[in-house]
Amino acid sequence: MPIGPAIDDLHFSDEPAVDDVPGPRSTDLLERQREVDSNAVAYPRRIPIALDEARGATVRDADGNTFLDFFAGIGVLNVGHSNPYVLDGVKDQLDAVTHTIDFPTEPRVDLIDKLREIAPGGLQGSSNVVFGGPSGSDAIEGSIKLAKQHTGRHGLLAFEGAYHGTTAGALSLTAAKKYKTDYSPLLADAVHVPYPDTTTGTDGDSEAVSCSRALDAVKRKFEDPYGGHESPAGIWVEPIQGEGGINVPPAEFLGGLRDIADDNDALLIVDEIQTGLGRTGEWFASDHFDVTPDAITMAKALGGSGLPIGAMLYHEDFDTWGPGGHVGTFRGNAPAMVGGIRAIEYIQEHDLLSHATDLGEFIRGRFAELAETTPEIAAVRGKGLFIGVELVDDDGSPADELVKAVQTDCYENGVLVWSAGRHGNVLRLIPPLVLTRRQAEVGTEIICEAIEECTRG
Repeated sequence: MPIGPAIDDLHFSDEPAVDDVPGPRSTDLLERQREVDSNAVAYPRRIPIALDEARGATVRDADGNTFLDFFAGIGVLNVGHSNPYVLDGVKDQLDAVTHTIDFPTEPRVDLIDKLREIAPGGLQGSSNVVFGGPSGSDAIEGSIKLAKQHTGRHGLLAFEGAYHGTTAGALSLTAAKKYKTDYSPLLADAVHVPYPDTTTGTDGDSEAVSCSRALDAVKRKFEDPYGGHESPAGIWVEPIQGEGGINVPPAEFLGGLRDIADDNDALLIVDEIQTGLGRTGEWFASDHFDVTPDAITMAKALGGSGLPIGAMLYHEDFDTWGPGGHVGTFRGNAPAMVGGIRAIEYIQEHDLLSHATDLGEFIRGRFAELAETTPEIAAVRGKGLFIGVELVDDDGSPADELVKAVQTDCYENGVLVWSAGRHGNVLRLIPPLVLTRRQAEVGTEIICEAIEECTRG
């Protein structure tokens, strides 16, 4: 018996249907939010939409306009909005027990078993999982504690362009200065070195950073007696940078980090919070590089239907914590654990890894074709349904205002996209893995038309 409906049956439609936006009900809700919500609210400032309901890769606003969702809640909804197979299990669990701290339940143990089954390389069947707080930042905090506890050192090494979260430890690893303003000092001895950038775009350094240069910078922080800091306890790396601009490193980069970590008794911790659970066409982006990390951090898509849950999977050799070594009140969110199990099962049943690979190749190919006649497209990057399109001005400078204009044009024509990159000049496309071929074709054409329209003037 098939698990859940086919992906073609999950959505409101294969095409958007949008009148003038925002409509009156959305405008009213946006105004009410501005009056009472925090000034920290960010997304409606760029895209003035008030959400009402969502199915698959489509969302409807409060006025009944239907959009194709190429954003998926920052890559959270890999199996789509309101996937019936996921929600049926979640609802049943809500009727049974919700809050379980870390007492054993079938959902908890079954999810750990599933994660051990799909884990990268040598972590399969040789790993343990710890749940802490309900976010990716919490998972990163746990990984910092694991590295310090194992090595007895407190230094941290991450990369320029990195995003790992906004709690104190995670923010120390995050590279973007805009998130750190007014909150320093953070953790001591957190250093950032260049991430490889071998593209022809401008989103990274003005001079491309080779893989050998990046690895040499990492090695010096461990082995140069005048490196400026104590040897780090671990290396934190996104296998493909997300917020930094969908930057795909050379094939040998993660392997080089693995060697440096091994040579210096440090942990290699791969942040799969945005890239995990099938986003790149593999269960984890680490699989593209044939590297086994010591630990991987997860959140976002792990909750299946947008339910909050964070976790870290790590090699069993590092499980030297005592009782309470890492805790969090909501580490027993049983409905979210059911959501994770069912999302994994749905991905397996419907072969969404191959589907994501195929659609990603199609979408990137269409943008590469447009780039031949559109010099403002400096680079097209990504793997699977993790895609970045870098835009520049006539003089080759990062074009963040152009990205904003394209984003607005797409919104007005029924496609939701977002931005990324150090200069905000990368269109970030991370639709649900259940996106249909027709939706991919329609949505990509709307984005291409928006780029053409916004680059004419």
